[in-house]
Amino acid sequence: MKPVRLDGRSLTRAGLVAVAHGAQVELAAEQLPAVARAAEFLAEQVRREEPIYGVSTGFGSNADRLLGSHRVRDTLGDGSPASGESLHEELQRNLIVTHAVCVGEPFAPEVVRAMLCIRINTLMRGHSGIRVETLQALAAMLNAGIVPVVPQLGSVGASGDLAPLSHLAIVLLGGGEAFLGGERLPGAEALSRAGLQPVALSYKEGLALNNGTAQMLACGVLALSKLEDLLDTADLAAAMTIDAFAGRLGAFAEEVHALRPHPGQVEVAAHLRRLLDGSTLADIPYHLVPRFRPWTPDAWDDSEAQSLRFDIGWDWVSFTQRHGREKFYTRFRPFRGGKKHQPQDSYSLRCIPQVHGAVRDAVAQAARVLEVELNALTDNPIVFPDADREHVEEQVISAGHFHGMPLALAMSYVKAAIPVLASISERRLNKLVDPATNDGLPGFLIGNEDATESGFMIVQYTAAAIVNDLASRAMPASVYSIPTSANAEDHVSMGANEARHVLSMADDLGKVLGLELYTAAQALDLRRDMINAARALADRADAAALAGKVSGAPRQDHRDHAGFIADVEALRAELADAGEFHPGRAVAAAHAAIRERIPFLQRDRALDGEVAAAVQLVVDGAVLAAARDA
Repeated sequence: MKPVRLDGRSLTRAGLVAVAHGAQVELAAEQLPAVARAAEFLAEQVRREEPIYGVSTGFGSNADRLLGSHRVRDTLGDGSPASGESLHEELQRNLIVTHAVCVGEPFAPEVVRAMLCIRINTLMRGHSGIRVETLQALAAMLNAGIVPVVPQLGSVGASGDLAPLSHLAIVLLGGGEAFLGGERLPGAEALSRAGLQPVALSYKEGLALNNGTAQMLACGVLALSKLEDLLDTADLAAAMTIDAFAGRLGAFAEEVHALRPHPGQVEVAAHLRRLLDGSTLADIPYHLVPRFRPWTPDAWDDSEAQSLRFDIGWDWVSFTQRHGREKFYTRFRPFRGGKKHQPQDSYSLRCIPQVHGAVRDAVAQAARVLEVELNALTDNPIVFPDADREHVEEQVISAGHFHGMPLALAMSYVKAAIPVLASISERRLNKLVDPATNDGLPGFLIGNEDATESGFMIVQYTAAAIVNDLASRAMPASVYSIPTSANAEDHVSMGANEARHVLSMADDLGKVLGLELYTAAQALDLRRDMINAARALADRADAAALAGKVSGAPRQDHRDHAGFIADVEALRAELADAGEFHPGRAVAAAHAAIRERIPFLQRDRALDGEVAAAVQLVVDGAVLAAARDA
């Protein structure tokens, strides 16, 4: 992959994702003089014995304690430790080694690589006081493939992600642990194998390395990278479900959404129109849709049709039942099959633009925040070496850019949105398997003529379990501040937990969407095959054959019998003239991609491997790619 150039001002989300997945970085040469000026400025202020937070004072609640010119406990007689390390160097080293205290499972390598990239980029702004050689060493560590071991739990999101970023920096010092080539090693050994040397930190460099929002930002950017594809996947799953329901498209019309133009809502409606373009299942007349009947030995009278796993049927609406509704039955044939005579679908179908669109808007808002943060300075204090000010405290300013609340609240918004998208997906899945709501499809989408089969029954259970788990994790962490550092840091963001939750929740959302696609593909096959079986029967130009699928026929000697035959013939003619029924082009392509890995479920079989394959189709993007290509 092409190296990603870091100058502190132009890093994009796409660039960060590329580095996370293996791209190298290069430092913008024209920006390095600004980096050097800030470091030289700090060194000069130390020589002048100016009090500067985190440089010549302690940290946090120790900010009121100035470093002396020698040690209080002068064990060697000259105030220096055996290593020759100064108090300023010891301050920075101690900051890293005492703050690397996270616990739990390590972050995935892509998260850690993204954290390193973010930290390097913000330090390139030239307001942090880090030396060029230290920054180059950090970039060399990233480019060498060294991935520090960063346990996931330990950041409160202010002062930035202190503990996890210390796990990054400690490897640079030759401590901690790191992965290299997939092997977990002591940090010093990882550096040695890569041909790198440990770094001794100078003024403010420890603070520059661990004081920032890189963990929450890395998790947030990687989560949004997944979510943006999952938003399209959710629309695709919904479109396949609409085709499987022979749903109504009026609710997605452009002129409808122009009257309530929330950006995400308008985008989803347009996306659905593209996905369903070419469908002859959507908006099919109600009376053409037969309902499922269990297969019986005498269900079909020819050998080809006998291979079907279903029977079909309609109820005829007698003339006496049409009283007061004559106009309706002039327009629609007097048959009740799988579709109810109503112009609107349930909310989980009709309100897809409103629900999916609101989630898109939440993700778009988070993207705006993260894009600002990618090229922001997030450590403290901020160094202005070129400022013409009288006092050093006007050139080294303590502020609060490390506070993660902008990211935390954006992630809270997304965190609440993820279960919403998962929930409406599960509701569509449930409608597909429930014979009371699936518009004439078989219960649990299986023929089950011997009453031994469960079909897709438990697939819905799994989706329901995941939705419940997502909902229970959606409580915003950002509303629970717990003060730290002896109340010097008395309000924190908890943004690191928020972003970490969103990253893991995105994966689980993908599982629910995979289950909907898996189920919708089965339902689509059944719907298409049932309607086309009716059409094949109609093609025989034999109204009597079709009449055998209609319940409620009057006796031959009944006065309504001739009218019944005329109605059946009209139904037959309309079916025969309709042409083969099929889903939208993009939906058909996605369905074919699913069928390449997962066959139609004719009879009960083990589904565990198929469920895993359905989830993987979402993870690897194969089903979405097929729809996009179409």
